[in-house]
Amino acid sequence: MSFNLEGKVAVVTGGSSGIGLETVRLLLAEGARVAWCGRNPERLAASEQEMAAAFPGADYLTFACDVLVKSQVEAFAGQVGARFGGADLLINNAGQGRVSGFADTADEDWLNETRLKTFSVIYPVKAFLPLLELSDCPSITNVNSLLALQPEPHMIATSAARAALLNLTHSLAHEFAAKGIRVNSILLGMVESDQWRRRFAERSDRETNWEQWTAAIAARRGIPMGRLGKPQEPARALVFLASPLASYTSGATLDVSGGFNKHL
Repeated sequence: MSFNLEGKVAVVTGGSSGIGLETVRLLLAEGARVAWCGRNPERLAASEQEMAAAFPGADYLTFACDVLVKSQVEAFAGQVGARFGGADLLINNAGQGRVSGFADTADEDWLNETRLKTFSVIYPVKAFLPLLELSDCPSITNVNSLLALQPEPHMIATSAARAALLNLTHSLAHEFAAKGIRVNSILLGMVESDQWRRRFAERSDRETNWEQWTAAIAARRGIPMGRLGKPQEPARALVFLASPLASYTSGATLDVSGGFNKHL
């Protein structure tokens, strides 16, 4: 089934690795014109080389950008507008979680987490809104976490910030409906990442392979599907929600947690 994205302009923040890069890959495979950014210039260049090899002749743009620096995000939007003339899909994907409980979370850590989880969406939305308003099928899709609805005590600041992002996403969906812009999000569970790969490299049991090691984590955490998610799986959910296939869906959250959710 096609996502009906041929020739559409998609923008992905945090697109140089992990879920972001898999989202870029899927968008390019669907024939979209894609712009993606990342903070690390070397990693961004490597992602561009990888996509160039996988999709020769594809139309894309990369831009080194910290989404928490408003001027850089505005410059990114300016480059997209100059290159493509508009934007159809904005996919916001940025920010890892902070591991800490209440007692060891400093005041500035609360502020930093809230800023990261909200302004990594606010700045791109503000910058790209004029371009999205030119589209006949505009959408904004945010990567969020299951923590927004199912907080963890050891990630207290991140859980609170994720709940704020969920509220912001829902509010934007209502406000932007008059503009014809759909706004949705996905809620991630535990997904394979570079961070998990680093922990695997430092494991004490050297006889355990990746599949066994991650399956043991899933069992300890009580993930019903018995494994961690693969980056391609949330990428597919993101592209579906962002695409015209979800044309009557706005203000929604799609759970991508392997059944880890315990709320109704």
